[in-house]
Amino acid sequence: MLSESQTPCYGWALIDNHFHLLLKTGIVPIATVMRRLLTGYAVSFNLRHDRSGRLFQNRYKSILCQEDAYLLELVRYIHLNPLRAGLVSSIHQLDRYRYCGHSVLMGKIKNDWQDSHYVLKLFGKRVSSARKHYRDFVEKGVKKGKRTDLTGGGLIRSVGGWTALKSYRQLKIHVKGDERILGDSDFVESALDEQNERLERRYRIQMQGYDFDKILARVATLFKLAPNELLSNVKQRKRVKARSVLCYWAVNELEMTGTDVSRRLKMSKSAVSRAVVRGERIASDRNLRLFEE
Repeated sequence: MLSESQTPCYGWALIDNHFHLLLKTGIVPIATVMRRLLTGYAVSFNLRHDRSGRLFQNRYKSILCQEDAYLLELVRYIHLNPLRAGLVSSIHQLDRYRYCGHSVLMGKIKNDWQDSHYVLKLFGKRVSSARKHYRDFVEKGVKKGKRTDLTGGGLIRSVGGWTALKSYRQLKIHVKGDERILGDSDFVESALDEQNERLERRYRIQMQGYDFDKILARVATLFKLAPNELLSNVKQRKRVKARSVLCYWAVNELEMTGTDVSRRLKMSKSAVSRAVVRGERIASDRNLRLFEE
């Protein structure tokens, strides 16, 4: 799921009754990634253990963090969770603990969805020395214990007051709380402004009745094509560009899943992921807008 959605994962730990992930937003919104991840894991777990029903008691909680200031601290904090929880008794056992990203960074366990290279390069150019410096950094964190400054932070995201919140609810736009922000004042202000802008955009999309067919018509108009031409998978340069923008807006504006878009356009899910990246670049280069001004 993380590879498919091109969502970088820098750290993770699976504990008895919960797990932690350190992700960087990619082409697919984190909320969408988590929904697919949790649903997919629950289905596979239930099949494996011959059970049915919900697997997780509560919805996930997310904290937005400023990368420069908090990335390494969060990698260390998350990777020390198994030790704090008593699942391993020493840093040496943690080095080989398969249910934590620390063992991947140490080169003891391999997976294809954790971006260990990105983290290690922050500790050195050569992998061997980078691993040594990383491990020293993690070991120093053992004495720090539980870091409340990394699990809290406050500043529940704003939606612009009760009037705005009522409008969103009337349109069945559910604003999820308990998303916090870790960063300096400029970062927090910027993040809140961006969140408000995103909510306003979702509000506008629903008000104007945008769905896949309406976006299809909009893209067809912009590229001077007929809508049925966009539904054809014929490899023609202009059509490929138009379909890429269509994928980008369908995933990012309508929050459609890659599976749904692939079904509508008769593409593989991996092709949709690549098209989203390409479509974002094309829309930016050509200054294309979903809404008619």
